[in-house]
Amino acid sequence: MGWDVTVDYQTLEALRRMNPAWRLLTATHAPFVASFLHEAFIRTNIRTYLQSDLAVKLDDHLYRLRTQSTEEALPKTASEYLDDWASDERGWLRKYYAGGTDEASFDITPTTEKALEWLASLQARRFVGAESRMMTVFDLLRQLVERAQSDPGVRIAELQKRKTEIDREIHDIQKGRLEVLDPTQIRERFLQVAGTARGLLSDFREVEQNFRNLDREVRERIATWDGSKAGLLEEVFGRRDLIADSDQGKSFRAFWDLLMSPTRQEELSSLLESTFAMEAVQALEPDGRLLRIHYDWLEAGETAQRTVARLSEQLRRYLDDQAWLENRRIMDLLRQIEQNALAARSNPPPGDLMLLDEAGPRLGLGLDRPLFTPPNRAELDVEISEEDLDPASLDALFATTHVDKARLLQSIRQALQFSSQISLGELLDAHPLEQGLAELIGYLSLAADDADAFIDDAQRMAISWTDEAGVVRRAYMPVVLFKRPTPAIEAVS
Repeated sequence: MGWDVTVDYQTLEALRRMNPAWRLLTATHAPFVASFLHEAFIRTNIRTYLQSDLAVKLDDHLYRLRTQSTEEALPKTASEYLDDWASDERGWLRKYYAGGTDEASFDITPTTEKALEWLASLQARRFVGAESRMMTVFDLLRQLVERAQSDPGVRIAELQKRKTEIDREIHDIQKGRLEVLDPTQIRERFLQVAGTARGLLSDFREVEQNFRNLDREVRERIATWDGSKAGLLEEVFGRRDLIADSDQGKSFRAFWDLLMSPTRQEELSSLLESTFAMEAVQALEPDGRLLRIHYDWLEAGETAQRTVARLSEQLRRYLDDQAWLENRRIMDLLRQIEQNALAARSNPPPGDLMLLDEAGPRLGLGLDRPLFTPPNRAELDVEISEEDLDPASLDALFATTHVDKARLLQSIRQALQFSSQISLGELLDAHPLEQGLAELIGYLSLAADDADAFIDDAQRMAISWTDEAGVVRRAYMPVVLFKRPTPAIEAVS
């Protein structure tokens, strides 16, 4: 029992009402239940049974007991007992369906295993190994003090001290002073090793239960979540990291990495074989399954790993179900809107029912957007005669200071109503220049700003007009082509 455990009246009263182990110890048929579960799971070291296999074992157990007592004492069938022990009122067995099977599997719960261990500990032991446990305490304290020390000087001093002790021991052995464990010390240490190995194996059920408890906390958090979905995902993934970074997660990961080391497995197998070969150990008639306890650890560890993976998968499915329910709620709202619209069609309310800015959204596909093109720098050549060099004539040429671009743009749009495209020459045939060169530059400016217009520098054309003085002017410029804008794609409503 740890010293951090609370043992007061309220705690014990709550445990008496809610703890499955307590309920098992106080059950009417506690000897019957405990003896069967210990024989099926603990003594044979089998973690799970299919329901049919466990029912057969329980039938045999019931037959033996009924031959020794009255039939009315144990009236139920094996399947009824198994379902009763797995119910919430008992909680002695965990009934679940493993992946890929449609038959239920059974495993004892961690609290049941604790109750069985406590019952087994009530029996008198051959002897209590005080020395080996005391040495274990010393070793653990030494690791705490040495490994927690961050000062390199102190660590080196401790290593030098151990080196001196090892050198002294080597010197004693060379001098013939060899200290060996006596048979009592060997048996004491072996019993402690066996108890620790079996305890470690039994801890895996509690490890799995702790992971399931953490998973249940996450699910409860999801069920009561009233924030945004992004916040929920952050909370969930944060909890997953919390499981991995918890003391339980770190300890299990460190144990698993150590166990998966081939070097450690070979060393453990060699040590167990050497230990079992000792006469003092053979005198104890040890359980031969201890020789392969590390394989049982592997199997139990893999079960815990599969449990963690299965919990993660179930958590992902749970989130998918939540998203599906959210989408279903949106579809229900849409169907309700449609039903209300159909009801209002035959009996519309007075006044405006609903105002829509547009009948459907306007979509602009990315591939419809033109690539960037540098602005056109059209070259414009204007014929200027010698008499035009007269300052008075030049003043008339540049006298116009304002060009109404809106009027020019309207001329372009009107022309494009009857044709998908029109050149500037054709446009000027219909709408001759009224402001001479300035108006021509205005058309070029509109073409440069229009993404649908095209200015072909490879071809040139001549534009002529007569100014206010009656002089015919002529300009040479690139071919300009105005095109009707490409309509945007309307979404299908």
